[in-house]
Amino acid sequence: MSIPTEQSQLSLPLQQPFGNPVHGQEQLPERPARHKAPGWTKALVLLLLAFLVATLGGDIRQMVTGSAAPPLQTFEMTGPFIQQPLNPDQVNKLHQLSTYINYKTLAKMYLSRMTLDQKLGQLFMVQYWGYTYSNDLETMIHDQYAGGVIMYGAQMQTFNQTKNDITHMQKKAWMPLLISTDEEGGYVERIMNIYGHRSGALETYQTGKIENAANLGHSISHDLQALGINTDLAPDVDVPVVMGPDQYMRTWGYTPQSVIQWGGTYLRAIQGDGEIGCLKHFPGLGAATTDAHSELPVVQRSLDQLYSTELAPYKYFAHTQNKLENPGMIMTTDVLMPAVDPNMPAELSHPFVTDILRHQLGYNGVVLTDALYMLGIANKWNLTQAVVLAIEAGNDMILGVRDSSELSSSVAALKQAIAAGGLSMASINESVTRIIALKIQYHLWPGTPEL
Repeated sequence: MSIPTEQSQLSLPLQQPFGNPVHGQEQLPERPARHKAPGWTKALVLLLLAFLVATLGGDIRQMVTGSAAPPLQTFEMTGPFIQQPLNPDQVNKLHQLSTYINYKTLAKMYLSRMTLDQKLGQLFMVQYWGYTYSNDLETMIHDQYAGGVIMYGAQMQTFNQTKNDITHMQKKAWMPLLISTDEEGGYVERIMNIYGHRSGALETYQTGKIENAANLGHSISHDLQALGINTDLAPDVDVPVVMGPDQYMRTWGYTPQSVIQWGGTYLRAIQGDGEIGCLKHFPGLGAATTDAHSELPVVQRSLDQLYSTELAPYKYFAHTQNKLENPGMIMTTDVLMPAVDPNMPAELSHPFVTDILRHQLGYNGVVLTDALYMLGIANKWNLTQAVVLAIEAGNDMILGVRDSSELSSSVAALKQAIAAGGLSMASINESVTRIIALKIQYHLWPGTPEL
């Protein structure tokens, strides 16, 4: 048999593509598809690389290898590659470039691929009726894209039941969930059925040993994480002016200084363990003489008094250079303080949430409402009205939605507010960015897309 010449090789007929076989010729079976990364991941990879090239340019090599980029040089063509492909070590270093991009930049990459329904769903930390995982809960977290779930004591009866329910939630969730509970110890302890009673804030403070605040924080964060709960709606940093009905045994001492010192120790412990902390109840319930669960508290204090006492812990924790004392979340609450806003409860008040908490105090983390079905709010506004007012005021996430019907009507109300111009997409995008950035920061969501 003669060996074909170069000319004869070039003149061979082209093979017919598999997708368009010659008539009468048997079609070859399709090649098994490779395992492909989701389109979501591919798009994010492209966005990440585009961002790096556009903003870092020649500094990329220095960031990856630790050496300055050499002068431009030419490469000889030695085969199918101009340069050899990346080795595993180089790929690993490329992954680590995420450390040079802040969490919010990465969050915006995810945001750019989200639908309006997905964005609006992330604004809700839902709760659910009944004692265990339900179909309606699955609808909220899978079909309606809820950003988080709050659990109460009755829904956490045993270790295995609680852990299994949370595992199921995360498996069904469209995006990893913030799973939260109020676990302060003492008077407010949601996991007592599983772990038993433990001391709360005031009991711990009364020991006089600051290390006990850290020990309490480590104990709680360990137990919550064992269950799969990644967010502790604590510490309570209210400064008691009177011993009101909603503050019994919940405060870290009696002064702004003791609240900052002891509450800060607790916060450092839980966040250092990887648990998201949440300061509450902004702007402060220390002078409230009524319980917001039953009626709206009215606090008649001057601006000087509010800034020197109730707001002092929030100013400290927003400004501190200790990152473990920067709270992942702050919870607003329903209290009327006429010196700041004579018309709206604090959690529905733009002067409180945006002007003071965001602008004056400089807090840029996630702001979460208290439960909007509490009578301090519900006596005047229905749920959907309160949801719109809360987001317009500057809150990022909503507590108080209890089933898929309420979530559906709340999302519809937000869409109407956007269409009417009362609520901007820019503010929605800012809130969703903060929520996703928090999930990335606490490793609930990958910081870089997989290559």
